[in-house]
Amino acid sequence: MEKTEKAADRNVARAAALDTATLSDALDRLGIAGQCYRIKPLDPAFRLCGRAFTLLYGPAANPPGTVGDYIDDMPVGSIAVLDNGGREDATVWGDILTEVASRRGIGGTVIDGVCRDVSLALELRYPMFSKDRWMRTGKDRVQVEATNVPVNIGNARVVPGDILRGDADGVLVIPQAHEQAVLEAAEAIEEAENGIREAVRSGMRLTEARRRFRYHALQSKD
Repeated sequence: MEKTEKAADRNVARAAALDTATLSDALDRLGIAGQCYRIKPLDPAFRLCGRAFTLLYGPAANPPGTVGDYIDDMPVGSIAVLDNGGREDATVWGDILTEVASRRGIGGTVIDGVCRDVSLALELRYPMFSKDRWMRTGKDRVQVEATNVPVNIGNARVVPGDILRGDADGVLVIPQAHEQAVLEAAEAIEEAENGIREAVRSGMRLTEARRRFRYHALQSKD
């Protein structure tokens, strides 16, 4: 593995060690809109972190195109990122994809839209993040327009290879072009917040601890 690939793998591990709240503050500090609005986990215990493999959906043609046979081409550990334009009347993910993705070691799925067959995802503990759930199929209603292109997930731009991080608070994207700066900022924020906690546990007033560690400026733009 080349040095740059090793660094990329390290950055995924660094992101996985941070929660989305801390990473969100880092994105705010750098003026990056990476928070995916209203995209939430099926189970608050679900976590995901990996690089984006993206799919763009659109309304079905006549005759309709495929809803996607891409799963076998996804790298292990990658995140399936599906842009269905926020549609809530037709799904783009169900139990067959969940089973295959789980067996192949895919890192999770993020959908700007809805999913179905959620019982299997919960049973397999497969990390699923979407706007909502509904049983109506996307077959003959939507089709894949493009694979591995920039997409829109909860008003955040996701480019293939970007890092997706999800937890109980939702999901966000760390743009590959800025991941080093975002991770450094997030790690500094986490260090400061841990310092505040330790100071308070030692008897310091919260007001003083926050002042010492510049709490009110942690997410401010530099």
